[in-house]
Amino acid sequence: MPNWLLPENIADVLPSEARKIEELRRLMLDNFRLYGYELVMPPLLEYLESLLTGAGEDTDLRTFKLVDQLSGRMLGLRADMTIQVARIDAHLLNRTSVTRLCYAGSVLHTRPSGLHATREPLQIGAEIYGHAGLEADAEIQELALASLALAGFTAVRLDLSHVGVLRAILEGDAAAARDAAHIVQLLRANDVPGLQALTQDYAPLVRAALLALPSLYGSVDVLGRAREVLPDLPGISKALAELAALAASALGRAEVAIDLADLRGYQYESGAMFALYVPGLPNAVARGGRYDHVGEAFGRARPATGFSLDLRELARLLPTAERKHSIRAPWGNAPELKEKIAELRKSGEVVIQSLPGHSNELDEFECDRALVLDDSGSNWILKNLG
Repeated sequence: MPNWLLPENIADVLPSEARKIEELRRLMLDNFRLYGYELVMPPLLEYLESLLTGAGEDTDLRTFKLVDQLSGRMLGLRADMTIQVARIDAHLLNRTSVTRLCYAGSVLHTRPSGLHATREPLQIGAEIYGHAGLEADAEIQELALASLALAGFTAVRLDLSHVGVLRAILEGDAAAARDAAHIVQLLRANDVPGLQALTQDYAPLVRAALLALPSLYGSVDVLGRAREVLPDLPGISKALAELAALAASALGRAEVAIDLADLRGYQYESGAMFALYVPGLPNAVARGGRYDHVGEAFGRARPATGFSLDLRELARLLPTAERKHSIRAPWGNAPELKEKIAELRKSGEVVIQSLPGHSNELDEFECDRALVLDDSGSNWILKNLG
């Protein structure tokens, strides 16, 4: 096998694509800062039990594992940064006030999430800790939509769901509660026949509610239908009211849909959840939601809500960045030349010096001007190149 081949679904990022990704990262992080979010940088690997705390089976299966040569303990290469940021809030910062944190970095997956997906996403996200009210959920949702707007996406669909609906239903039947993980799998796969078979011995009210969930997808009007067909339970009423409020806050910024069977993240989410979709991608480009109990394992439970997206996947949908106009300059040590180049770079110009005996082959830059000596041979001036 050639030594330059990379593992499946692992790829280098070449200049023009790398610039798209980096410019998106800067735009989004700068925007997070305008909202008051502080940047943190968790490590790429840490002890496995810490990395998987409250993360659920999905994250466990996606996590690369290795043995630490120093301690002999199992380490994991992070597959998601959300749990790491929750650990930082709960154990390291230890603040009592509302804390807003953001992050950006590579994560690794044992298997790709889709047909053409990379196993090394570049994850960026933001989290709010310390406020249990719906205001925090609304801010995170607004920030996620603003991030896609910065990337140039205007046709965005926001799918809303809520784990409180299923949890309230399951409380009415002990057998259903024991089968929660299986029920979630069937709902996520939209496997109605499987759900019918599994629930045949459940309490009739619980069975009817579970079988109704896959059909409760569509516009905001679904919430009214859900109130009619689902049991009149406090947990369900609260969840539907929260979804209605979040849907109202997004009107005018996205097409809003309700999907009460979308339960990705059910194992650690604790409230409203959302997924964002853009044209060109069959899967959600961003996901977010509330996860109030994850911090318990780190010694302090804090209300928490946040979102994340994959910058590499998002950048793939954008057109190739235009080549930046730049200046070609000769190589030389003359003080006047060096001073002129420094002056141009300080003003924001890209100046590329041609090394002796070589031409420039560039993906990102187009040299449309050249730095040359004037007719007197004493002053450096810019000359347009056609």
